[in-house]
Amino acid sequence: MLMALSVTMVALLIIVGVSLDLIFGEIRRCHPLVEFGRMANLLERKLNQGGHKYWMGALAWILAVLPLVLIAYWIICWSAALELWIGVGIHAALLYFSLGLRSLCDHTLPIERALTQNNLAQARCLTARIVSRDTAHAEAPELAKASVESLLENGNDAVFGTLFWFMVAGGAGALLFRLANTLDAMWGYRTPRYHAFGCVAARIDDALNWIPARLTALSYALLGNTRQALRCWHTQAPHWSSPNAGPVMAAGAGALGLTLGGAASYDDVIEDRPILGVGRAAGATDIRRALQLVVSAILLWVVMLSIAALISFLEG
Repeated sequence: MLMALSVTMVALLIIVGVSLDLIFGEIRRCHPLVEFGRMANLLERKLNQGGHKYWMGALAWILAVLPLVLIAYWIICWSAALELWIGVGIHAALLYFSLGLRSLCDHTLPIERALTQNNLAQARCLTARIVSRDTAHAEAPELAKASVESLLENGNDAVFGTLFWFMVAGGAGALLFRLANTLDAMWGYRTPRYHAFGCVAARIDDALNWIPARLTALSYALLGNTRQALRCWHTQAPHWSSPNAGPVMAAGAGALGLTLGGAASYDDVIEDRPILGVGRAAGATDIRRALQLVVSAILLWVVMLSIAALISFLEG
């Protein structure tokens, strides 16, 4: 945990972790989250069968997440006891491995380029990599909307949730959040296969995301059309199926002056989702605007934490 570190050190570690993520992105070979996903798939195949799927899902979550988090916590404590700066370095490394800002850039900016170049086939293929909805016959406005929605929601899941739990519990906290979020993305579907088995993973992710999602929504609101964003959050988010994605996406859409949500196709079934935001439909250029909103929110968090570190330093 970060109990032995000052607020200044926490701010510096966040700057280091975000910078490492932006510079290097995800490790191409043997990324820890990729290996974790393979292990989770193996657990799911072994335990998601027969009866008692709810309890088997809970057991799978415990077996997948808790040993890794406890090992990370033990390594931090052991290394910090030998030399504080080794422990600090491990905190920074765990934060770097848990962040996904560069991944958001790498996956969404090519969609903007493809749409701008009227390369609809490529845009459909690229969008299919980041969303679960059908994209094979989607038109440009639908692809732009899907990309903006994914950016706003994953700004919380891949960045702000990780930063929040890092501030609460250091590198082990960041790892806990990212692993829990990964299992929700893998198991948290309302399908016959996953509905009972993935229930625990989905509920834990909801609990861990509750505060970060609302801080993310507030950050989006402060950096755009604040009054409109807050109104959309208050009136539209309660109608969204996810208790955390609703506030994030509603506030983000309101801040950007865009209309998101609405009809979307999943497994050839049209789902009529609530409308989020207000204004015009999203276009290709709004993908970059949404990414800029996420990056600006990160800067806001760093500035606020730096101010807290300065106050702490002056008082000390």
